[in-house]
This record gives sequence, structure tokens and C-alpha cells, in this order.
Amino acid sequence: MKKIIKEVIVVEGKDDVSAVKAAVDAELIITNGFAIRKKGNIEKLRKAYENQGLIVLTDPDFVGKELRRYIQKYFPNVKHAYITRSAGTKDGDIGIENACPEVIIEALEKAKCETIENKENLFTMDLLLDYGLIGNNNSKEIREKFCGLLGIGYGNGKQLLGKLNRYGITMEEFEKAIKNTYEN
Repeated sequence: MKKIIKEVIVVEGKDDVSAVKAAVDAELIITNGFAIRKKGNIEKLRKAYENQGLIVLTDPDFVGKELRRYIQKYFPNVKHAYITRSAGTKDGDIGIENACPEVIIEALEKAKCETIENKENLFTMDLLLDYGLIGNNNSKEIREKFCGLLGIGYGNGKQLLGKLNRYGITMEEFEKAIKNTYEN
């Protein structure tokens, strides 16, 4: 039996729906890219957001990132689920439709809300440097693996720092992900 997701999952296209439906039992809304900006589409999202909650699962590319930002603007407590670029790439094509069901399930289980309160930032660039997440020749590969373990989506050093603080990652979660990044 498939895992049931109570929130409505927001994806970019029809092929994404097929991939997600193969992994979980959930209601989905398709953005059709930036067609989401049409008034009726935002209202459809608003109704789902207020009644069930939303999880945004967009492609790990520029358009996916921009769609997340646009949706976040309207719905501040939306959850974000991410897959890695490598998990979503097949024959040079990047997208949710290329991810296997296990990757999609894991991404949805790790979905996180951005924290609203502006608390003191736990993470710093110095910490990222100390752990090799920035400043080394292989930092990009290390960040990709690390971000995948945390389920926060890939980012450069500055983006990673922002995500660690915005998503309320604890030092315990950080250290566990670092350990697993370097062990495997």
C-alpha cells in the first residue's frame, strides 16, 4: 500500500504527476510552469493551503527554484521537498519525472517549512568552511550529498547557509548529516 500524504503536492507538469502518483497517494496541483501566476491557479493553491497544506516538489533547476520562491511569497508556511539533481537526471533531462519512487518518498518525508521568526543564526560561513562545505576543490560534491541528506535542496555556500538557518536545522541534524556525508 502506498504512503498517504495529507498535504496537496505542487508539481510542475503532467509527467511529474505520474512519477509522484507511482510513489504516494496524494492530491496534486500542476503549475504548468509560470502559468501558476494566473489568478485562478493562485486561488486553487490558496484553498488547498488553507484546508490541507501544501508541499512544493519542483524540479531541481532554475525554473523550479523560481516557482518555489513565487509560491513561498503567497504561502509562507508551505513545505518544501527536494530531490537532488543526480536523482532527477535521466538522459540529460532534469526533473521530478525522472526520480524513482523511493527518492520521491524520501523527499516528501523530509519536507520542511521555512521558519518565520528571525532568531539568531546558528550557522555561519566559518562553520561551513571548517567542515569543507565551502572553500575546497570538492566542496560542490560534498554540498550536494550533504544537502540531499538533509532534504533541503542543493545550493552554493551562501544559499546553503541561508537554508540551514531558514529551515531551522539543528546542530544535531547538521552533525549527523556531516558524519554521513563523509562516511559514505
